[in-house]
Amino acid sequence: MASSPESWDGSYAANTPPPWDIGRPQPVFVRLADAGLLSGRLLDAGCGTGENTLLAASKGADALGVDISPSAIQRARDKAAERGIAARFEVADALNLGPLGLTFETVIDSGVFHIFDDDDRGRYVASLASVLEPGGILYLICFSELQPGDFGPRRVRQDELRAAFRDGWNVAKIVPEKFEANPDSGFGTTAVAAWLATIRRPLASPRGGESRRPAATARTARPGGAG
Repeated sequence: MASSPESWDGSYAANTPPPWDIGRPQPVFVRLADAGLLSGRLLDAGCGTGENTLLAASKGADALGVDISPSAIQRARDKAAERGIAARFEVADALNLGPLGLTFETVIDSGVFHIFDDDDRGRYVASLASVLEPGGILYLICFSELQPGDFGPRRVRQDELRAAFRDGWNVAKIVPEKFEANPDSGFGTTAVAAWLATIRRPLASPRGGESRRPAATARTARPGGAG
């Protein structure tokens, strides 16, 4: 899967929105937000044009969305300004989140894990571990092997999720879900079979080092990058 900013920018330059850019939050995150689970310092890893980040911020979260595509981030910033929502957005690579210099209580992944090959899965999990504080929680939705065909991202089995997050994580539960896609996305349905994984970072031992500064203390993001 292409991972350069230019490649992802191309997805947003077409006349038709990319399959995942449905113009509203994914329903699963609406339900999580309504249950009060998208709160505190929250990171949306691979936020696209920001709908899930904006949802979390509108519910009171100190929400930061990051994406490798500058075009997507600019659209997300425009939405935040238009709606008067205090969400922040920065250009950053989900495979290298450490340079953000921030830690979060909650991370959400809306269709990011399933784009990576085996090697990059390991890099992504390590990247998430670098920003999710001890005791923090990750909500991850990805395509499941129950979705027919091979168009689009990889299908993921439950055992693959558990294996990827085997070391230093606690996979609390994995449940069937639906990932909404645009009607003309090519999947033959707008409700793609998916898994929702709830994954926790264990609490640090008393001898653990200090965590990095929280998102609430970070300076306001400026256009053009995570620096």
